[in-house]
Amino acid sequence: MAVGQGGRYLPRVYDGLLRKRLAAKGAVLVEGPKWCGKTTTCEQVAASVLYMADPAARAQNLLFAETQPAFLLDGPTPRLIDEWQLAPQLWDAVRFEVDRRGVFGQFLLTGSSVPPNLNRLSHTGTGRIARMRMRPMSLFESGDSTGAISLDALFGGETPSPAHADMTIDRLAFLLCRGGWPGAVEVKREEIALRQAIDYVDAVVESDISRVDDVERDPHLARRLLRSYARMESSQTSVAQITADVSANDESGPSAKTVQMYLRALEKIFVIEDLPAWNPNLRSKTAIRTAETRHFVDPSIAAAALGVNPKGALRDLETFGLLFEGMCVRDLRVYADALDGEVFHYRDKTGLECDAVIHLRDGRYGLVEVKLGGDRLIDEGAANLRKLADRIDAERMGGPSFLMVLTGVGSYSYVRPDGVVVAALSTLRP
Repeated sequence: MAVGQGGRYLPRVYDGLLRKRLAAKGAVLVEGPKWCGKTTTCEQVAASVLYMADPAARAQNLLFAETQPAFLLDGPTPRLIDEWQLAPQLWDAVRFEVDRRGVFGQFLLTGSSVPPNLNRLSHTGTGRIARMRMRPMSLFESGDSTGAISLDALFGGETPSPAHADMTIDRLAFLLCRGGWPGAVEVKREEIALRQAIDYVDAVVESDISRVDDVERDPHLARRLLRSYARMESSQTSVAQITADVSANDESGPSAKTVQMYLRALEKIFVIEDLPAWNPNLRSKTAIRTAETRHFVDPSIAAAALGVNPKGALRDLETFGLLFEGMCVRDLRVYADALDGEVFHYRDKTGLECDAVIHLRDGRYGLVEVKLGGDRLIDEGAANLRKLADRIDAERMGGPSFLMVLTGVGSYSYVRPDGVVVAALSTLRP
């Protein structure tokens, strides 16, 4: 579901990206976590739609997919094939039809986050079928950010004006636990909005983690693993450490190999999305740590896995701060997608860290430290950013476009005398 409970479509950052991808390829595969709005977003640009899972026509659709797949592809373009993975042979049919027609913007493929059996595909689709990953809604998309601070403008060298934020920690905790699920965004009753992430976790452990590759997995172990992963949110924890945490007080706990297999399954269904390390050119020979930072695709999954609601999350501010960092990474990834960039993290052997580095394809980059709030923590974050900026070889890479301390609570977004931008997450946009 990708519309609010009022039935209106909530514009997405990915609307424009999808049109660009369609203009450059014969077909686009839109992938991402379930319930993030893939189908509804594609419906906004599709001229015709085939719902493979429609109960009234499912059997016939599957029969045509086996015998006359071209019949299912016939219709005004762009033609959306929803739940295409129910008949994986449609992939090859789409690729063939794209080649035959020789025209861009022909097909959209969407479906469950559980991928098909790729062994049934005879061609990868390279050059014909583009991929676009969607993520849950950022605060700007859900209407919970004023959008006063533009990342695009910061990359363009503009100095932002002061902006009101006025985000309370109670409201921030609710937004974190609610998550960016379109079906929860406009729900008036908070307890119902919060239920969406809980139901999401239930679906993952009871069904999706086994459906991903038809390997039966233990729902109890999957739930314990999600809970452990939530405790490791925003850290560079190893698989061995996660295994030890899952196996605590259980002598017959899973092996590291088993835990790794579960984690791979969770990655395939877009439940977890770790943050890779950034490798800049440095003036010194400081060794850079390459371990990825652990993150869920949405912080509400971590909250649900831990079994906490907004009030419960605030009982442990240290953990809440780590979950808030995951929330910031979610939004920054959405905004980076809009700017044709990626998000990384940085850590070196001296312990110097940077929570997020937004790196654009044209080489520009911005350094971001995440702090929940408070003058002391903001000062600390600004000092870390300046230290890292001094360590980067600006002659080879150029200097950063901006340094930003990204905060959760506070009254204003503003620029410090040292040039560091202090921006509340609730004022950010692409």
